[in-house]
Amino acid sequence: MCTVIVRVPAEASQPTRVLAIRDEDPTRPWNPLGPWWPDTHPGVDGVRDERAGGAWLATLPDAGRLAVLLNLGGPKSTPRLASRGEVVLDAVTGGTVETSRRTQPYNLVSVTGSRVSLTLSDGHELKSQFLPPGVHMLVNSAIPNDPSFTRVVRWLDEFRAAAPDHDASDWFGPWLRLLAHSTELPPTDDAAIIRDNRPWGIPTLSLLFCTATVTANRVDANYVELARPGYWEPSSDKL
Repeated sequence: MCTVIVRVPAEASQPTRVLAIRDEDPTRPWNPLGPWWPDTHPGVDGVRDERAGGAWLATLPDAGRLAVLLNLGGPKSTPRLASRGEVVLDAVTGGTVETSRRTQPYNLVSVTGSRVSLTLSDGHELKSQFLPPGVHMLVNSAIPNDPSFTRVVRWLDEFRAAAPDHDASDWFGPWLRLLAHSTELPPTDDAAIIRDNRPWGIPTLSLLFCTATVTANRVDANYVELARPGYWEPSSDKL
């Protein structure tokens, strides 16, 4: 039940801003943001899933590309299906998703410079749409800004109001302060962004978040782990 908040700029010369929070089973090992695919995907940095080898979030910094995955239908794996993490690597390196690959359902957020698309897979067919300028909150749903999700209703307008001007020197500061404020809710509250999803039968908790600024020829990304899954205790001094 990950959450991605993205500001799509009004002009192509302005950067796209991304805040992505990862929810996963804390016992499933991962590697932090780094160049884990030098042979198959040179130049790509990403958060790597050790078990399947794919990425939750990946960037191709020198090409101004970023992709991040939101699972649909829960974390349970199915035999003979490809890892959804491979989709992220496809998208960030080639800009397209291989339609013949069969996976569990997902939403893929793809950023290329100032353009942001959302690709929905039901496991068989793909449907894509570009997001209009503005701030969007993407969750484990087939539609952006889905009002049926409590955390979207509770926080989307506040993230929109907190978004600074596109050229602010400390652009992510207001969003991160709002994210910290959101943790005044307990992680089991359905409106929480930093979450403990176990009450809903899903063995995942919020583990980390990434911020990224994407332009036509550059991605600057920052990775921060939470010291305690599901709680606002960032193990970083970069906030």
